[in-house]
Amino acid sequence: MAVAELWETLKQAIVAYTGLSPAAFFTAVAVAAALYHVVSGLFAAPPPPPPRPREEPEAEPLPPPVQMGEVSEKELLQYDGSDPKKPLLMAIKGQIYDVTQSRMFYGPGGPYALFAGKDASRALAKMSFEPQDLTGDISGLGPFELDALQDWEYKFMSKYVKVGTVKKTVPVEDGSTASTAPETSEATTEAEKAPTTEEKPREVSAEAVKEKEAPADEGAQEN
Repeated sequence: MAVAELWETLKQAIVAYTGLSPAAFFTAVAVAAALYHVVSGLFAAPPPPPPRPREEPEAEPLPPPVQMGEVSEKELLQYDGSDPKKPLLMAIKGQIYDVTQSRMFYGPGGPYALFAGKDASRALAKMSFEPQDLTGDISGLGPFELDALQDWEYKFMSKYVKVGTVKKTVPVEDGSTASTAPETSEATTEAEKAPTTEEKPREVSAEAVKEKEAPADEGAQEN
């Protein structure tokens, strides 16, 4: 009841002070508010521009891969990403690939940083991070592990540049081979040491020949 009485009082006041019906009064108020909003928008200061996105510094282009040729396992360790001036290398099945473009994975702090600078064939085949598996020896692996290693090799061949091969080292067992000389008998040794004398033919003089012939001639004369 109080609300209805208040509304009736308001309508009577509108009619008394404006001479307009309540509907016309509220319509005029709405139009005036809209005009005020439009006019104030024309003269208002423009809104500030949105903040510019932060520009990240452009990464330096990677140098082209350098062919390394044949590299020993010890030399390959120098390319594990610890020196940013050197390329990041990794080997699979004796083939070395430049993985510098994936430093976030194989560089220091990456999830596969243990594989960098090594032939990690066995570790990749077994998906192992054990130190004893960080080797290129794949002997004793099962067919499923070899298939997994083959998939890794195809991935590296299609994505990275091959830059060399790992030099194979064959372990050599230390051992001395003694050379024995043939045995010689004492008789042979003494015979070799004894001086040899050559027999010279005896020379017969002409006088001795005549002396031998003389008795023969005398016997012939006596007969």
